[in-house]
Amino acid sequence: MYQALAPGAIGVKVSFEQAVELAAKHGFKGISVDMGPVESLGLEAVREMLAAHDLLPALTGMPVNFRQDEATFEKGLAELPRFAETMAALGCTRAATWLMPWHETMSYQENFEQLRRRTKRICQVLKPYGLRYGLEYVGPFTMRQGRPNPFIHNLDGLLELIAAVDEDNLGVLLDSYHWYTAGEDASDLARLSDDLVVVVHVNDAPAGVPRDEQLDNVRGMPGETGVIDIRTFLGALEKMGYTGPVMAEPFSERVRQLPPDEAVAATAESMNKIWQIAGLK
Repeated sequence: MYQALAPGAIGVKVSFEQAVELAAKHGFKGISVDMGPVESLGLEAVREMLAAHDLLPALTGMPVNFRQDEATFEKGLAELPRFAETMAALGCTRAATWLMPWHETMSYQENFEQLRRRTKRICQVLKPYGLRYGLEYVGPFTMRQGRPNPFIHNLDGLLELIAAVDEDNLGVLLDSYHWYTAGEDASDLARLSDDLVVVVHVNDAPAGVPRDEQLDNVRGMPGETGVIDIRTFLGALEKMGYTGPVMAEPFSERVRQLPPDEAVAATAESMNKIWQIAGLK
């Protein structure tokens, strides 16, 4: 596994060129990518920029809107091959997104079946281009508290969906905050493998807040409070031989207020800190 930078996840808003320079300057091995820089700079320019800074195109998002009506989904799906071809040409083989843990109108089973069907079709489009697709469950109880039709919010539910989709390029976006807020432990991580984990997010939880009162958008930098057992979390990844990117997603207001260079430096420092905590090289 290796450290990669997702500028948006730490509130850094700079050009792709600047983001690449900052990632390389502060020792990251990869960076998130999307179609924006490719369309504005050209595929070859982006590829050369990454190579010049010795950075991997670590992760991209999922452009298909699978949460809305059928027409919206079909429109996005029709445009997915071009996206997948571009990402493959760039060398990016991992795409991921998150799942809403409730639904306004659909029951659990209705939501599950629609998501199963749509996810399978997405995976089938991505597969010829060598792209893997990761889904993230959202763990905090407060995200579904008082909401209708609770949906997948833990690893059990997500693995059930992955099994039902039955496509070998579908896996997990594993986030330490959601692992913690879902009440999971080392035994849950032991169920995973490098083949299943597409990408990893790391962060920490505010101290002094009961687990079921934690808010999704209020987190800490990796290793900041020690509430999340990052040693166990990263140790499990090391044990399974995880080969993909590990990215900070702290939603830290303190870091968001920093100038871009300082924000990336603080992120690199926190990533190195948890590497040391876990005894990783």
